[in-house]
Amino acid sequence: MEDFLNSAYLWIKSFHIIFVIFWMAGLFMMPRFFAYHMQYDVDSEEDKRWQEREIRLLRIIMNPAMMIAWALGLTLVITIGLNNGGWLHTKLFLVFLLTGFHMMLAKTRRHLASGERPHSEKYFRLINEVPALFIIAIVILAVAKPF
Repeated sequence: MEDFLNSAYLWIKSFHIIFVIFWMAGLFMMPRFFAYHMQYDVDSEEDKRWQEREIRLLRIIMNPAMMIAWALGLTLVITIGLNNGGWLHTKLFLVFLLTGFHMMLAKTRRHLASGERPHSEKYFRLINEVPALFIIAIVILAVAKPF
């Protein structure tokens, strides 16, 4: 098994990066969808259209991409080991936080679908930038391995 993981390492890493990109695209899009969704009255036709867009984004892109990125990422961790420096532990911590952000977006989607408006359009436009901060730090940690 170890020989296979070592020989497939670059392929696993490549697909990990691809699915992280898909996941990040969803994390950038969902808060923007919420901001647009907030412009319409509850139970309007446009409200229902945004609900459909949001559930599709979550179920078709975000959830599968996150799960595959996690599976491939954990496979990479198994291959290189956890004793690879503090950068890896910090990166994993940030990925856990990013996963929490994903779950918060899923919960917000459920609130909007039930007619609740938990936050303003401005709030959603601001949190739209959160994934960028995480991905900057995560990429620096993974590539530069500063510690």
